[in-house]
Amino acid sequence: MIALPTAVRETVCERAREGRPEEICGVLSGEYEPEGRSRVRSQYPAENVAETPRTRYEIDPEEQLAIFDRLEDRGEEIVGFYHSHPRGPPRPSATDTAQATWPDRSYLIVSLEPLEIGSWRWRTGSEDAAEADDRFEREKLVVE
Repeated sequence: MIALPTAVRETVCERAREGRPEEICGVLSGEYEPEGRSRVRSQYPAENVAETPRTRYEIDPEEQLAIFDRLEDRGEEIVGFYHSHPRGPPRPSATDTAQATWPDRSYLIVSLEPLEIGSWRWRTGSEDAAEADDRFEREKLVVE
C-alpha cells in the first residue's frame, strides 16, 4: 500500500495537465516499506528527456542523482516514481514494464482521459533470465 498526501496528488495531477500532450515524470520520497505501507512525503519533479516524450518518459541520470541527494539530505527515502499517460490508462505500459529498474518501489501513473491515478509495485523474480518473473503488481493507493 502507498499513502499519498492530497497536496502531492494535486501537484502531480496539475503537472500532468500542464505537461499534456507530453508525459511528465518525477520521484516520490518519504518512508519506504518494501512489503508494507510506504508513505509519500514529497515529490520531486524531473524533466522528461525521452526522445519521444509524448509516449515515453525518462529522467536524466544526473538530475535523478541530484534529486536523490536532496531527498537524502532531508532524511527521506526513495518511495518510487511517477509519470503520466496523457492518452492512456493508469497502468504500466509494455515500455514501462521493460524499463522498470527499481524493485519493490512504487510507480504512480496519472491518466488524463479520464483523470485517474493508479499505483503499482515493481516485483522481480529469479536472477536466472529463463526463470525471471518480473512484473508490476497493483497496490492500494490511499489519499490522505
